[in-house]
Amino acid sequence: MPLRSQSRRALRAAAAGLLCLAVPAGAFAADDEEDEPAKPTVPNIYLDLRTIYATIPAGTLALGFGNTSLSAAFQALAAQRGTSLPNGLPAAKSIAIDLPLTVDVSDRVSLYGGVSGTTTDIGGGWSSFDITSWNIGVQADLYQQNGGRIPTIRLQSTLTQSVPNEQGMTNSVNNIVEFDYAVDEDETRGWLAGLQYTTVTIAGPFATIRPNTILYAGGYYQWPSNWKFTGRLGMQSFGGAQLAGRTLAESFTQPVLRLDLDRMDDNDNRLFGITAQIAWMPKPSYQVTLRTPLYAVRN
Repeated sequence: MPLRSQSRRALRAAAAGLLCLAVPAGAFAADDEEDEPAKPTVPNIYLDLRTIYATIPAGTLALGFGNTSLSAAFQALAAQRGTSLPNGLPAAKSIAIDLPLTVDVSDRVSLYGGVSGTTTDIGGGWSSFDITSWNIGVQADLYQQNGGRIPTIRLQSTLTQSVPNEQGMTNSVNNIVEFDYAVDEDETRGWLAGLQYTTVTIAGPFATIRPNTILYAGGYYQWPSNWKFTGRLGMQSFGGAQLAGRTLAESFTQPVLRLDLDRMDDNDNRLFGITAQIAWMPKPSYQVTLRTPLYAVRN
């Protein structure tokens, strides 16, 4: 074979090799891209800061929607250990700050845990602000609607314990099962129905706190501006509380109303929220909550 012909073939082979290196492989085989494993997504990590102001009528406890409200009431009672309560529980006002560190493990599961601080006024001025409890919990979508006819089924469970760990401390377990039925593909409008069940125990003899149950229904609407309104109306049934044979809080079955206004981002992460609640026990108890999440990681 002539030497010139061999040189031409070598040049063609070299040019073909350079062309293969210069053109991305995906230009020839799109399936290779699909086979590559997806890059892991860092979960949302944030401090779900909540500032709560509540009024509590005399002769009752801070009941209603929420994770730690029932325990906070007993923390105020625990602060009065050893004092006489001839007229039962007094009317009170309370300011609490909840600081749960929250990790959204996925779009279905969130884990959280943190501490709460409280100051209370029972008529003689505000007490000092102290850390009064810690809590841990989980929220999980057991089933997601995703455009189907079966609603999303959501479970939230929270364990709260008051501090210090001594005689009179309280433990509460709050469980919520909620059904969320979206009526549009983007899940910006829908209906809610659920059940909240809370139990509390007090360390020490002669104390009995019966469970608190809320059965509710509601709905939500999210505007294109990402403001979201949610309303829940329910019936609350509390079995009462006794200490050493004396009734501290009467049993009742009364309505409870909760309204939420939240500012969301395009990925449905909460940026700001305000909640207003009225619970009749049978006198009305008012609660306002500001939610200002502090994100370390936000997807």
